[in-house]
Amino acid sequence: MYALLFADAGLSVGQVSSLFALWAVSGVLAEAPSGAWADAHSRRAALRAGPLLTAAGFALWVWAPSYGSFAAGFALWGVGGALASGALEALVHDELTRAGAAARYPAVMGRARTAETLGVVASMAVAGPLLEAGGYALVGAVSVAACVLASAVAHTMREHRGPTDMPEHRGPTGPGDGRTPSGEADGRTPSGEADGRTPSGEGDERRVRPARWPAGALLLVPAVAGVWGALDEYTPLLVREAGAGDGQVSWYLLLVWAGAAAGGLLAGWAGRWCGRRGLALLLVASAALLAAGAWLATPLGTASLVGLAFAGFQLATVLADARLQDAIQGPGRATVTSVAGMGTDLVVIATYAAYGALGAPHGLAFTVLACAYAVPAALLLLRRRPPGRGGATNRR
Repeated sequence: MYALLFADAGLSVGQVSSLFALWAVSGVLAEAPSGAWADAHSRRAALRAGPLLTAAGFALWVWAPSYGSFAAGFALWGVGGALASGALEALVHDELTRAGAAARYPAVMGRARTAETLGVVASMAVAGPLLEAGGYALVGAVSVAACVLASAVAHTMREHRGPTDMPEHRGPTGPGDGRTPSGEADGRTPSGEADGRTPSGEGDERRVRPARWPAGALLLVPAVAGVWGALDEYTPLLVREAGAGDGQVSWYLLLVWAGAAAGGLLAGWAGRWCGRRGLALLLVASAALLAAGAWLATPLGTASLVGLAFAGFQLATVLADARLQDAIQGPGRATVTSVAGMGTDLVVIATYAAYGALGAPHGLAFTVLACAYAVPAALLLLRRRPPGRGGATNRR
């Protein structure tokens, strides 16, 4: 509802566009620093703080509506989103690894992405009635409450990074633990994972292998997630161009987002067999479905095929993230993942710019931009596995 709020506050289209740009730029600038902070201090603390910053931004919008407040709110939202980006993936991966369940990462994150998608759908469903019942004040209050709830949920997540996890508090690390704390005396430096990549030993706590930056896996995440992550903003226009009335668009969009939700649920199953070639074929098939749906002249056909395409892209996004987490070595997991998120934001911004520059009908624009997936698919098919590489999984 924020676009309506801005318009009702008297902002011009140019001012609204400048706010969106500020939102994107603030997130990009905060991504890497927030990931480094989460690695050095606490990933759970980052997940707690992020929604609270977003809540403060929403409160500013409703209680002091003006261009300056809207800009400050978007900056807070951008930083809040950056705090969660990278920290969540790193925390989930390391805690699963500690529990000896690293192979479950794609399934867990797939369900998380599905829950996120269903949350978006639910918020779309209740926003209209809330606005009619209590105006922007009620919508803002519920939005702030949702953010506070998200922060409270983050507080319940486990994170074995505090002083009580150090050897002097819990005795020598046994061979079955698989995770030896190491680092500085305050116990805040990230420890090694369960695969034993970080040296152990109580007298050698300062020697931590530096983070390894896997360039290929790092670039794959934005290459997979960026384009379709930007195109979803244009799906209402695409469906309307296919013949849907304004009152019907939201119903057809449920098909699109049902597909995205299903894609996340398939991640656990697909993660067991989908290697480089499988991921490349998934990207090609999803891009083909997206292009085919964009050219159909019926809203039902367009929404159905785009929904199937989004299912494939959501699945590919989770699998690309899982490949990145498998490839990261050393303590900087949240930092590396945040850099991947920053890359995704940059691809999203570039896609917005390309869409506007095309100046074409929406069906043609979707088709042209779907062709961008030929690049990561080709690189996945052509890339050779380095000799002698092993890992927690065999997806590489």
